[in-house]
Amino acid sequence: MSHHRPAPAAVPIAETLAARWSPRGYDDRPVPDAALRTVLEAARWAASCYNDQPWHYLVTRRHAEPEAFARLLACLVPGNQGWAAQAPVLMLSVARTNFAHNGSHNRHAWHDVGQASANLAAQAAALGLQAHQMAGFDPAAARAAFAIPDGYEPVAAITLGYPAPPETLPEALKARETAPRARRGAEEFVHLGAWDRLALP
Repeated sequence: MSHHRPAPAAVPIAETLAARWSPRGYDDRPVPDAALRTVLEAARWAASCYNDQPWHYLVTRRHAEPEAFARLLACLVPGNQGWAAQAPVLMLSVARTNFAHNGSHNRHAWHDVGQASANLAAQAAALGLQAHQMAGFDPAAARAAFAIPDGYEPVAAITLGYPAPPETLPEALKARETAPRARRGAEEFVHLGAWDRLALP
């Protein structure tokens, strides 16, 4: 039985967005190939500067590509390795840092990769899956492990799978998995008409 943690949004938001969260516990069920293709198709249709689409995804499946999965897992920080080892899919998002059309530096590349990964995560939630995006990995180790060429920057590691009940996790992780979901209020980051005016419309 999958674990659900809908966001306590201050005003109603799209159900798929409210359903998205970042689990650490995963069922052992593999992600069907059709579902994996669907979340990657959602990433494909993200907006990007000049429609440059600078995103790449290195995808490893624990059962289908076990050696590659183990190599990517080894790039994570130890605190992430323990729980991520149970995920059926482990991915790495990568940004092409120069524009394809003229070779100039794309300062929006990471932003656009983030948009693609947000699409991926929302689509995963719509399918009953969840993705957990992680900064906790060694980019240099990932580059070496997978021969990622110059001009491409590892951005985030991402687990994907069906969330498991928190009881499957060690006590410390279980507490994080069941803690109330919280975000800053929009009135703390919306500047209405002027930087010194924090307010909502």
